[in-house]
Amino acid sequence: MTIEIKPLVVLPTYNEIENIEEVLTKIRTSLPECSVLVVDDNSPDGTADRANELSSDLKNIEVLRRAKKSGLGSAYRDGFAWGLDKGFNVLIEMDADLSHDPASLKSLVEPFGDGCDLVIGSRYVKGGSIPNWSWHRKLLSKAGNQYAKFMLGVPVNDSTAGFRAYSADIIKAIDLSTIHAEGYGFQIEMTFAVSKLKGKIREVPISFVDRVRGTSKMSIHITVEALLLVTKWGFGRLKRKSSSDGKQIVV
Repeated sequence: MTIEIKPLVVLPTYNEIENIEEVLTKIRTSLPECSVLVVDDNSPDGTADRANELSSDLKNIEVLRRAKKSGLGSAYRDGFAWGLDKGFNVLIEMDADLSHDPASLKSLVEPFGDGCDLVIGSRYVKGGSIPNWSWHRKLLSKAGNQYAKFMLGVPVNDSTAGFRAYSADIIKAIDLSTIHAEGYGFQIEMTFAVSKLKGKIREVPISFVDRVRGTSKMSIHITVEALLLVTKWGFGRLKRKSSSDGKQIVV
């Protein structure tokens, strides 16, 4: 039986007035059947108003206005909850700054016809790339992902990737109220949660580029948070595994 895919792109924004028209237009061109939810954290530059204006021409674009800047993970949790309530069965994450190429949306959605639960747009599988990163930035990113893979036992090369899609069923099974991390930590925590539920995960190659316009929202705080959380979750996993094996572990 063929399952009808009803995709929703959840697009968190804060001061993305320079990019919002281009990214929404490209999303509509690449995946005409999708709906888009712009989750805006009260951008003072008018991003939400512009997205709302564009909805009349581009169609199926909604704006969820939040009172203040509350974090990336929080934006996705609110966006996913909205999508589940509206009956969408594939929920897509992507950035609004064009670092994620909307042309890759179809490759994220297609595997759900094979029963996937999580499809990750990966920089670290064959065909994936980061064309404008320095070697030491790539090394740091790869090392962080390998650390998460080792500590958490997740079969994923790019667990920090923010261009990805989930089935509605796996989101419901996870229970979003149990997910608390932000930034990179949110992506890793969600990947870990899908893995623990033995969900079917696939990585598809993408090319990731840095934003050209606007200001990056990432910070050293978010990176450190992710590292500390992975360590915490990893030791928790080892404790549980040791207990199930009938052994004692000291950490």
